[in-house]
Amino acid sequence: MTRLHSAAELEQLRASILAARDPARPSIAVCAGAACHGLDSQRVAQAFQAEVARSDEGAGVEVRVTGCHGYCEKGPNVVVGPQEICYFEVKPADVPEIVESARSGRVVERLVYRHPVTGEKAVHLNEVPFYRHQTRLLIGDNTRIDPMRIDDYIAVGGYAALAKALFRMKPEQIVDEVKKANLRGRGGGGFPAGQKWETARNAPGDERYVIVNGHEGEPGAFMDRALFTGNPHKVLEGLIIGAVAIGSHKGFIYTRHDSPQLIAHIRQALAQAEEYGLLGDDILGSGFDFHVELHFDVGIFVSGESSALMRSIEGMPPEPRPKYIRTSVAGIWDRPSNLNNVETWANVPQIIEKGADWYASIGTEGSKGTKLVSLSGNVVDSGVVEVPMGTPLRTIVHDIGGGVAGGKQAKAVHFGGPMGGSIPASLIDAPLDFDALAKLGAPIGAGGLLVMDEDTDMVEVARYFLEWLTQESCGKCVPCREGMWQTMKVLENIGKGRGRNGDIARLEDLNDVTGAACLCALGKTAADPLKSMLRYFRDEYEARIARGEGNSNAAAGSAAK
Repeated sequence: MTRLHSAAELEQLRASILAARDPARPSIAVCAGAACHGLDSQRVAQAFQAEVARSDEGAGVEVRVTGCHGYCEKGPNVVVGPQEICYFEVKPADVPEIVESARSGRVVERLVYRHPVTGEKAVHLNEVPFYRHQTRLLIGDNTRIDPMRIDDYIAVGGYAALAKALFRMKPEQIVDEVKKANLRGRGGGGFPAGQKWETARNAPGDERYVIVNGHEGEPGAFMDRALFTGNPHKVLEGLIIGAVAIGSHKGFIYTRHDSPQLIAHIRQALAQAEEYGLLGDDILGSGFDFHVELHFDVGIFVSGESSALMRSIEGMPPEPRPKYIRTSVAGIWDRPSNLNNVETWANVPQIIEKGADWYASIGTEGSKGTKLVSLSGNVVDSGVVEVPMGTPLRTIVHDIGGGVAGGKQAKAVHFGGPMGGSIPASLIDAPLDFDALAKLGAPIGAGGLLVMDEDTDMVEVARYFLEWLTQESCGKCVPCREGMWQTMKVLENIGKGRGRNGDIARLEDLNDVTGAACLCALGKTAADPLKSMLRYFRDEYEARIARGEGNSNAAAGSAAK
């Protein structure tokens, strides 16, 4: 690699990469996302590489091992270019036929998508129902990029936004553009990113930090990993632009310790960006220096909370701090520290490159851009979905996800993981919007959408979430440590037929205490799933308690005889 010393050299490199590529050349993109990887896509990729090497003598067909294609239900997935022909549930035995078809242009009919009811065939990516209803601005390049090759990212326009930010914009203009775009944080709270950037930029002190929160520890959330593993440079470019805007020369990436593929891709991205002069000292000859450290969690969910994460980076136990201390002003080592999650940072390059007006034209009045959603549960087609803000949940569940599995009826959809909320299927036309869903009691959170069918026990769902959070709590504050435990015990009794009159009132009292008195978002919002269930499914809880009371009275009467 040759170090780049200017924006002009970056554009020359991009031109040379594109000039060396034949857009008509057949290509085979093998999904190596987490779901496909678990279905042995590695053997499929190796079979493609061996077949091409054996029969093609290294020319004619390009094999690319990529990140997640999104359609997790049908893995391993393969996309054959340039036509974007999609094949699903591919096995090593299918490889010779696919390679031959890539050369000849014919389609392997038995491997294309067919509708499970109508049998209707879909050959190309934009014809498959799962993809047809999406707007894939963030994750769409995953099929075109080998995440271990920076040149693939540069070929699709990568780091052009960084060059623009460095040479054609002032730092305050970058902040203003992000504010004008109304980019809201994708990590859970939906707080305006530009406002947070401005606070960190204006905070007193000579040194400040920018951080990627790549922890994503809640069950049912896997969109950040799909994006970060498949296109790490998009996130890194956003982080560097944020550093320029805020005036930071040191950044941190905080992610899971148990995702070796993700870790390998991040490390490779950091190394290659530094080799090209896109990271490190004097980036692109601009005089701007910026370095990044990679840090790992300690295996518990609360380490992804903003202040706990920063303590972890400092080498301390990941325990949250009181919220009157603003990390944008006093974060890591009490210096201004701007934290955004993976998806938030990934939005930044497109805002800077295409402009705030373009970005703000997508979505609703209060929720702009697209949103990545992890679609799972009792749904026909699970996977990572990207749609414009404002998209009805019905579109996500039925048009993209194929509806409820097994021909059953939907009972509820749950957003936001263990700290989110459930709404009944009657509200499925609600829009994907931060404020609208929060009012309904199902805040978007990071974006995990769980579909529940008619057989789902809503008492058990609440108990499961509380049990998970009880295990993940750091235990620092009494309301969280004891309040969640007591709530879970009441739910267990209801679920086991030992419910008593007054249990719902006890649950509501405990909800009020934990919501008001806990230090961090884990404890404060731990009761949210239960609150939403008592709001919409209260009769189910009352019926379970009544059955428990009935059993107790019958037992007492029998004993009296």
